[in-house]
Amino acid sequence: MNRVFISMMDGLEEPSWMPNVEQYVNELLKKLSYDEEEISILFCNDEMIQTLNKQYRQIDSATDVLSFENGEEYEDEEGKWKSMGDIVISLETLPKNAAYFEIDENSELKRLLLHGLLHLNGMDHYEEHIEKGVAPVCEMLVLQEKILSEFSDYKLL
Repeated sequence: MNRVFISMMDGLEEPSWMPNVEQYVNELLKKLSYDEEEISILFCNDEMIQTLNKQYRQIDSATDVLSFENGEEYEDEEGKWKSMGDIVISLETLPKNAAYFEIDENSELKRLLLHGLLHLNGMDHYEEHIEKGVAPVCEMLVLQEKILSEFSDYKLL
């Protein structure tokens, strides 16, 4: 069993698909063999993610997804938990990415959530990024694309 906490930046309207995210992330966690893990996901706008990107990565521009590893363990009345960390996704960049990759927003949202999870597990793609029409070569992005193909029929939106 895992815990997934999902929130919206203050002032943003919650999308109708928001309740579907927890189940999808839990399916990904199960696929990745995570158990007793806790993760939080925040949906925000480009301004907020740009601020975080500048503060934590010294890159003064908006991005699609940021991950902040935690790794702390704690125990409560429901058991022992490991806090994987936090994922932040810009809802303004999501449709821009979908247009660039010529895919629907459902597919892009699934990619961003999985991408964030893989980073929380310590994986990195360094300078390589997913590019339209180019097959990835690094372990993280190859795994990401493999898992996404297995979840191709999964509908969030």
